[in-house]
Amino acid sequence: MSSWKPFALAFFFLFAIAQAKVPASNTFKYVNQGEFGDFVVEYQANYRVLDPFTFPFQLCFYNTTPNAYTLALRMGTINSRLILRWVWEANRGNPVGENATFSLGQDGNLILAHANGRVAWQSGTANKGVVGFKILPNGNMVLYDSKGKFIWQSFDSPTDTLLVGQTLRAGGPTKLVSRDSPTRNVNGAYSLALEAKKLVIKSSSKSNPLIQISQGTFEYVRFNSDSKTNSLRLDYKVTKSSNMAAYTLSKPEFNTTLSYFRLGIDGSLKVFTYDTRIEDGLWRETFTFYPLKK
Repeated sequence: MSSWKPFALAFFFLFAIAQAKVPASNTFKYVNQGEFGDFVVEYQANYRVLDPFTFPFQLCFYNTTPNAYTLALRMGTINSRLILRWVWEANRGNPVGENATFSLGQDGNLILAHANGRVAWQSGTANKGVVGFKILPNGNMVLYDSKGKFIWQSFDSPTDTLLVGQTLRAGGPTKLVSRDSPTRNVNGAYSLALEAKKLVIKSSSKSNPLIQISQGTFEYVRFNSDSKTNSLRLDYKVTKSSNMAAYTLSKPEFNTTLSYFRLGIDGSLKVFTYDTRIEDGLWRETFTFYPLKK
Protein backbone atom coordinates (compact mmCIF):
# COMPACT_ATOMS: atom_id res chain seq x y z
CA MET A 1 0.00 0.00 0.00
CA SER A 2 2.87 2.36 0.75
CA SER A 3 3.87 2.44 -2.95
CA TRP A 4 0.57 4.25 -3.68
CA LYS A 5 1.25 7.08 -1.27
CA PRO A 6 3.33 9.25 -3.66
CA PHE A 7 0.64 8.90 -6.33
CA ALA A 8 -2.10 9.72 -3.85
CA LEU A 9 -0.24 12.82 -2.64
CA ALA A 10 0.37 14.00 -6.22
CA PHE A 11 -3.30 13.51 -7.06
CA PHE A 12 -4.37 15.41 -3.95
CA PHE A 13 -1.98 18.28 -4.79
CA LEU A 14 -3.27 18.59 -8.36
CA PHE A 15 -6.86 18.34 -7.15
CA ALA A 16 -6.27 21.10 -4.59
CA ILE A 17 -4.85 23.41 -7.26
CA ALA A 18 -7.76 22.72 -9.59
CA GLN A 19 -10.25 23.51 -6.80
CA ALA A 20 -8.55 26.75 -5.69
CA LYS A 21 -10.59 29.79 -6.56
CA VAL A 22 -10.06 33.51 -6.46
CA PRO A 23 -12.00 34.84 -3.45
CA ALA A 24 -14.96 36.93 -4.53
CA SER A 25 -13.37 39.98 -2.90
CA ASN A 26 -10.36 39.66 -5.26
CA THR A 27 -12.34 39.31 -8.49
CA PHE A 28 -13.10 42.34 -10.65
CA LYS A 29 -14.63 43.48 -13.92
CA TYR A 30 -13.89 46.87 -15.45
CA VAL A 31 -15.84 48.26 -18.40
CA ASN A 32 -14.28 50.61 -20.93
CA GLN A 33 -16.71 53.50 -20.71
CA GLY A 34 -17.08 56.97 -19.23
CA GLU A 35 -15.08 60.19 -19.30
CA PHE A 36 -11.50 60.41 -20.51
CA GLY A 37 -8.62 61.48 -18.29
CA ASP A 38 -7.54 65.13 -18.31
CA PHE A 39 -3.77 64.87 -18.19
CA VAL A 40 -1.19 64.62 -20.96
CA VAL A 41 -0.10 61.08 -21.81
CA GLU A 42 2.30 59.55 -24.28
CA TYR A 43 1.23 59.56 -27.97
CA GLN A 44 -1.38 62.27 -27.14
CA ALA A 45 -3.82 59.45 -26.42
CA ASN A 46 -7.26 59.49 -24.88
CA TYR A 47 -7.42 57.25 -21.82
CA ARG A 48 -9.59 55.94 -19.01
CA VAL A 49 -8.02 54.89 -15.72
CA LEU A 50 -8.87 51.65 -13.91
CA ASP A 51 -8.67 51.03 -10.17
CA PRO A 52 -5.48 48.89 -10.01
CA PHE A 53 -2.74 51.31 -8.89
CA THR A 54 0.62 51.06 -7.14
CA PHE A 55 2.73 54.22 -7.17
CA PRO A 56 3.59 55.29 -9.84
CA PHE A 57 1.84 52.65 -11.99
CA GLN A 58 -1.84 52.43 -13.01
CA LEU A 59 -3.81 50.34 -15.48
CA CYS A 60 -5.74 52.17 -18.20
CA PHE A 61 -7.56 51.77 -21.47
CA TYR A 62 -6.10 54.17 -24.05
CA ASN A 63 -6.48 54.91 -27.74
CA THR A 64 -4.77 56.94 -30.44
CA THR A 65 -7.46 56.01 -32.98
CA PRO A 66 -11.15 56.34 -32.06
CA ASN A 67 -12.69 53.12 -30.73
CA ALA A 68 -9.41 51.18 -30.91
CA TYR A 69 -8.27 50.71 -27.32
CA THR A 70 -5.22 49.13 -25.75
CA LEU A 71 -5.11 47.85 -22.18
CA ALA A 72 -1.87 49.31 -20.84
CA LEU A 73 0.14 50.10 -17.74
CA ARG A 74 0.83 53.80 -17.23
CA MET A 75 3.90 55.09 -15.39
CA GLY A 76 4.04 58.48 -13.68
CA THR A 77 1.96 60.56 -11.29
CA ILE A 78 -0.64 63.18 -12.05
CA ASN A 79 1.18 66.44 -12.58
CA SER A 80 0.49 69.14 -15.15
CA ARG A 81 4.18 69.10 -16.19
CA LEU A 82 4.42 65.34 -16.58
CA ILE A 83 3.80 63.22 -19.67
CA LEU A 84 2.52 59.88 -18.42
CA ARG A 85 4.22 56.96 -20.18
CA TRP A 86 2.94 53.56 -21.38
CA VAL A 87 5.33 50.81 -20.24
CA TRP A 88 3.34 47.60 -20.89
CA GLU A 89 0.51 46.61 -23.21
CA ALA A 90 -1.69 43.54 -23.37
CA ASN A 91 -3.15 43.71 -26.87
CA ARG A 92 -0.94 45.60 -29.29
CA GLY A 93 -2.29 45.16 -32.81
CA ASN A 94 -5.59 43.73 -31.55
CA PRO A 95 -7.57 46.68 -30.19
CA VAL A 96 -10.89 46.53 -28.39
CA GLY A 97 -13.75 49.01 -28.56
CA GLU A 98 -16.10 50.90 -26.30
CA ASN A 99 -17.60 48.80 -23.50
CA ALA A 100 -14.82 46.24 -23.70
CA THR A 101 -14.15 44.52 -20.38
CA PHE A 102 -11.09 43.58 -18.34
CA SER A 103 -11.86 41.00 -15.69
CA LEU A 104 -10.53 38.44 -13.24
CA GLY A 105 -13.03 35.68 -12.46
CA GLN A 106 -12.98 33.04 -9.77
CA ASP A 107 -11.21 30.63 -12.14
CA GLY A 108 -8.12 32.88 -12.01
CA ASN A 109 -8.00 33.88 -15.68
CA LEU A 110 -7.37 37.52 -16.62
CA ILE A 111 -9.47 38.32 -19.68
CA LEU A 112 -9.67 41.33 -21.98
CA ALA A 113 -12.80 40.97 -24.09
CA HIS A 114 -14.77 42.93 -26.65
CA ALA A 115 -18.24 44.18 -25.71
CA ASN A 116 -19.76 41.09 -27.34
CA GLY A 117 -17.64 38.81 -25.14
CA ARG A 118 -15.08 37.82 -27.77
CA VAL A 119 -11.69 37.43 -26.09
CA ALA A 120 -8.94 39.75 -27.32
CA TRP A 121 -6.29 38.73 -24.79
CA GLN A 122 -6.04 36.45 -21.75
CA SER A 123 -3.43 35.31 -19.25
CA GLY A 124 -4.15 31.59 -19.75
CA THR A 125 -4.25 30.92 -16.02
CA ALA A 126 -7.69 29.36 -15.55
CA ASN A 127 -7.79 26.73 -12.79
CA LYS A 128 -4.09 27.05 -11.96
CA GLY A 129 -4.46 28.04 -8.32
CA VAL A 130 -4.62 31.83 -8.71
CA VAL A 131 -6.06 33.64 -5.68
CA GLY A 132 -5.32 37.28 -6.54
CA PHE A 133 -3.86 40.01 -8.77
CA LYS A 134 -1.66 42.98 -7.87
CA ILE A 135 0.74 45.54 -9.29
CA LEU A 136 4.12 45.38 -7.56
CA PRO A 137 6.12 48.55 -6.78
CA ASN A 138 8.47 47.79 -9.72
CA GLY A 139 5.54 47.74 -12.19
CA ASN A 140 5.37 43.96 -12.53
CA MET A 141 1.73 42.85 -12.56
CA VAL A 142 1.25 39.39 -11.12
CA LEU A 143 -1.32 36.70 -10.56
CA TYR A 144 -0.31 34.74 -7.46
CA ASP A 145 -1.36 31.58 -5.63
CA SER A 146 -2.08 31.00 -1.92
CA LYS A 147 1.67 30.70 -1.18
CA GLY A 148 2.56 33.91 -3.01
CA LYS A 149 4.07 32.13 -6.02
CA PHE A 150 3.62 33.98 -9.32
CA ILE A 151 1.42 32.03 -11.72
CA TRP A 152 1.62 34.80 -14.34
CA GLN A 153 3.56 38.05 -14.55
CA SER A 154 3.58 40.92 -17.02
CA PHE A 155 7.40 40.96 -16.91
CA ASP A 156 7.24 37.82 -19.07
CA SER A 157 5.49 39.62 -21.94
CA PRO A 158 7.23 42.91 -22.76
CA THR A 159 6.37 44.94 -25.84
CA ASP A 160 8.93 47.69 -26.51
CA THR A 161 9.92 48.46 -22.90
CA LEU A 162 11.85 46.97 -19.99
CA LEU A 163 11.29 48.20 -16.43
CA VAL A 164 13.98 47.94 -13.77
CA GLY A 165 14.40 44.24 -12.94
CA GLN A 166 12.79 43.02 -16.15
CA THR A 167 14.66 40.38 -18.16
CA LEU A 168 15.16 39.02 -21.65
CA ARG A 169 16.28 35.41 -21.35
CA ALA A 170 16.98 32.25 -23.29
CA GLY A 171 13.68 30.42 -23.62
CA GLY A 172 11.72 33.67 -23.58
CA PRO A 173 10.87 36.42 -23.51
CA THR A 174 13.70 37.04 -25.98
CA LYS A 175 12.94 40.39 -27.61
CA LEU A 176 11.43 43.85 -27.69
CA VAL A 177 9.56 45.09 -30.77
CA SER A 178 9.13 48.77 -31.59
CA ARG A 179 5.79 50.50 -32.06
CA ASP A 180 4.96 51.43 -35.66
CA SER A 181 4.08 55.12 -35.12
CA PRO A 182 2.54 57.44 -32.52
CA THR A 183 -0.91 56.77 -34.00
CA ARG A 184 -0.53 53.16 -35.24
CA ASN A 185 -0.21 50.78 -32.30
CA VAL A 186 1.05 47.71 -34.15
CA ASN A 187 4.50 46.12 -34.34
CA GLY A 188 7.01 48.40 -36.00
CA ALA A 189 10.20 48.00 -38.03
CA TYR A 190 12.72 47.32 -35.24
CA SER A 191 13.45 44.55 -32.76
CA LEU A 192 15.98 44.07 -29.99
CA ALA A 193 16.59 40.34 -29.74
CA LEU A 194 18.56 38.15 -27.36
CA GLU A 195 20.39 35.54 -29.43
CA ALA A 196 22.87 32.90 -28.30
CA LYS A 197 25.89 35.24 -28.44
CA LYS A 198 24.43 38.66 -29.21
CA LEU A 199 21.94 41.18 -27.93
CA VAL A 200 21.23 42.65 -31.33
CA ILE A 201 19.00 45.37 -32.75
CA LYS A 202 17.51 44.61 -36.17
CA SER A 203 15.47 46.10 -38.96
CA SER A 204 14.51 44.46 -42.25
CA SER A 205 17.83 45.52 -43.82
CA LYS A 206 20.29 46.13 -40.98
CA SER A 207 21.48 44.69 -37.69
CA ASN A 208 23.97 45.75 -35.04
CA PRO A 209 24.92 43.98 -31.80
CA LEU A 210 24.61 46.05 -28.63
CA ILE A 211 26.40 43.35 -26.58
CA GLN A 212 28.36 40.44 -28.03
CA ILE A 213 30.17 37.57 -26.30
CA SER A 214 32.80 35.19 -27.60
CA GLN A 215 32.46 32.31 -25.14
CA GLY A 216 29.39 30.56 -23.81
CA THR A 217 25.85 31.68 -24.57
CA PHE A 218 23.53 34.20 -22.97
CA GLU A 219 21.32 33.01 -20.15
CA TYR A 220 19.68 36.41 -19.69
CA VAL A 221 20.03 40.18 -19.96
CA ARG A 222 18.35 42.27 -17.24
CA PHE A 223 17.73 46.02 -17.05
CA ASN A 224 18.91 47.00 -13.59
CA SER A 225 19.42 49.95 -11.27
CA ASP A 226 22.48 49.87 -9.02
CA SER A 227 21.89 52.01 -5.93
CA LYS A 228 25.54 51.84 -4.83
CA THR A 229 26.88 53.44 -8.01
CA ASN A 230 23.60 55.18 -8.95
CA SER A 231 23.86 53.64 -12.38
CA LEU A 232 21.51 52.04 -14.90
CA ARG A 233 22.85 48.89 -16.54
CA LEU A 234 22.12 45.88 -18.67
CA ASP A 235 23.36 43.04 -16.46
CA TYR A 236 23.94 39.75 -18.22
CA LYS A 237 24.75 36.17 -17.32
CA VAL A 238 26.59 33.76 -19.59
CA THR A 239 26.53 29.97 -19.40
CA LYS A 240 29.57 28.27 -17.81
CA SER A 241 30.41 31.45 -15.93
CA SER A 242 29.66 32.18 -12.28
CA ASN A 243 30.18 35.93 -12.74
CA MET A 244 27.78 38.63 -13.80
CA ALA A 245 28.80 41.18 -16.42
CA ALA A 246 27.28 44.58 -17.09
CA TYR A 247 26.84 47.10 -19.88
CA THR A 248 26.52 50.49 -18.19
CA LEU A 249 23.97 52.77 -19.82
CA SER A 250 24.03 55.90 -17.66
CA LYS A 251 24.75 57.35 -14.23
CA PRO A 252 22.07 59.96 -13.47
CA GLU A 253 22.55 62.34 -10.55
CA PHE A 254 19.28 61.24 -8.93
CA ASN A 255 17.43 58.06 -7.96
CA THR A 256 17.41 55.54 -10.82
CA THR A 257 14.89 52.99 -9.55
CA LEU A 258 11.94 54.41 -11.50
CA SER A 259 13.42 54.17 -14.97
CA TYR A 260 12.58 52.31 -18.15
CA PHE A 261 14.51 51.11 -21.21
CA ARG A 262 12.73 51.69 -24.53
CA LEU A 263 13.18 50.52 -28.11
CA GLY A 264 11.81 53.52 -29.95
CA ILE A 265 9.68 53.93 -33.04
CA ASP A 266 12.77 55.23 -34.85
CA GLY A 267 15.00 52.32 -33.78
CA SER A 268 16.62 54.26 -30.96
CA LEU A 269 17.47 52.79 -27.58
CA LYS A 270 16.65 55.20 -24.75
CA VAL A 271 16.38 55.22 -20.99
CA PHE A 272 13.95 57.57 -19.25
CA THR A 273 14.24 58.19 -15.52
CA TYR A 274 11.54 59.56 -13.23
CA ASP A 275 12.24 61.58 -10.11
CA THR A 276 10.21 64.24 -8.32
CA ARG A 277 13.34 66.39 -7.98
CA ILE A 278 13.61 66.88 -11.75
CA GLU A 279 12.29 70.39 -12.29
CA ASP A 280 11.64 70.35 -16.04
CA GLY A 281 8.94 67.71 -16.27
CA LEU A 282 9.85 64.90 -13.87
CA TRP A 283 11.33 62.75 -16.67
CA ARG A 284 14.91 62.82 -17.86
CA GLU A 285 16.30 61.06 -20.94
CA THR A 286 19.37 59.51 -19.33
CA PHE A 287 20.60 57.32 -22.19
CA THR A 288 20.23 57.63 -25.98
CA PHE A 289 21.75 55.46 -28.71
CA TYR A 290 20.91 54.99 -32.40
CA PRO A 291 22.61 51.66 -33.15
CA LEU A 292 21.53 51.43 -36.80
CA LYS A 293 22.54 54.92 -37.85
CA LYS A 294 25.49 55.17 -40.19
